[in-house]
Amino acid sequence: MADRIPSDHPSVETLRTTCVATATGHRLELPAEESATVPADDVVRLVLDGEERSARVDRAIDGDTRSITGVYETPRYARNPGEGTNLLERWLDDNGVDDGSSALLDVVEPNFYYGLRTPGESAVYAAKEPPSDSLASIAEDLDE
Repeated sequence: MADRIPSDHPSVETLRTTCVATATGHRLELPAEESATVPADDVVRLVLDGEERSARVDRAIDGDTRSITGVYETPRYARNPGEGTNLLERWLDDNGVDDGSSALLDVVEPNFYYGLRTPGESAVYAAKEPPSDSLASIAEDLDE
């Protein structure tokens, strides 16, 4: 695997999200037909402005649509959003993404590693491979 992967690389799938205002802030919604490579009710790695963070992905009531409801500094904060600062709100403001606008979600490694950028922008991601299931469960136990 290459050390760096640009957002326009053929191995990177790009999904268009829509910013939706909620009573508590904003979320980025993925249409149901594009949600297969994004796990529901889980925390994933997400690159935001060149920094690797942790994103909370929730399942909508319809069961198929996925939403990124927050981006946090650590997986622990993403699992317990009241403990950390949601970096998604500031990123949306800084990039002019508001209710009804789009943002692009790059699928670098399905179910594990993503990047967020605005339309027309490009990004370069560090190559990452998901941990084995046993290592991931140990990390979750330590994180809690």
